[in-house]
Amino acid sequence: MINPRARRWVALAVALPVMALLGAAGWLYTPDKPAAELDELYLRAPSDIRDVAGLHLHVRDTGPRDAPVLILLHGFGASLQTWEPWAARLEARYRVIRFDLPGFGLTGQDPTGDYTDARSVDVLLALMDQLAIARGTLIGNSLGGKIAWNFALDHPERVDRLVLISPDGFASPGFEYGRRAKLPLMVRLLPYVMPRAMLRSSLVPAYGDPSHLTEAIVTRYRDLMLAPGVRVAMLARMQQVMLQDPVPLLRRIRAPTLLLWGDRDGMIPVANARDYADAMPNARLVTLPGLGHVPFEEAPDRSLAPVLEFLASPRS
Repeated sequence: MINPRARRWVALAVALPVMALLGAAGWLYTPDKPAAELDELYLRAPSDIRDVAGLHLHVRDTGPRDAPVLILLHGFGASLQTWEPWAARLEARYRVIRFDLPGFGLTGQDPTGDYTDARSVDVLLALMDQLAIARGTLIGNSLGGKIAWNFALDHPERVDRLVLISPDGFASPGFEYGRRAKLPLMVRLLPYVMPRAMLRSSLVPAYGDPSHLTEAIVTRYRDLMLAPGVRVAMLARMQQVMLQDPVPLLRRIRAPTLLLWGDRDGMIPVANARDYADAMPNARLVTLPGLGHVPFEEAPDRSLAPVLEFLASPRS
């Protein structure tokens, strides 16, 4: 029989790890930020929130209304603010539209719970219809690049050109064709935990030169991931991914396409660039030495130069 003093020591030995675990969870727990606080920081005007396809879509629309239209689609975990360095350089000559995709930034959760690429394509089409845009050039990065080429596949009559910056779409570790992704525990904890240091370390591979990842950029990414419901939506989007071999689909796209890839991209390696270039019949590839996954943030002028040349060239 265990005497009372020994029993107390056993109970304490069991309780201490549990208490430590609960304490760590309490210390790491990261709640959402209030919407009003984020609106104050990141919403330029109340009119930038538009009712589109059942969403309160955060849209920024600048430049001459009669100019050629550029629609910029951001990547996973980002927001329309990622495009501001390019937008500032483009909006004198182009109408520049960028928006927070469903489940990101100030757009927030999609009431339908549908975060598939098909849903994003439908939202983009609805936005173009609402803004009376018959055709435009789509510029997409990473996830946004995959949405852009899927839109061009489904609605070729609405697309003038494509600029795909390190687009997603081919299989990668954890994301295989025809299978749902198996998400590790740390990813499944995303709605509850987001230490700043962990987020920063996940962003570093996006930069060819990590010194360009400033604390202001980390703050912006973190703030907008902490918008109400966004982390739940991000997890849902990852769980809904079902990749298929993109090659037969890419071969059907006829829009003139510029593939832009940083040769130090640590998110989607430049080796994937050749896969896209080989599959797309009307694409040309430009690699950016020394740059990473988000060249429009890292080196806006240098990365924009080939885009301006492409936009000014005759449409074949």
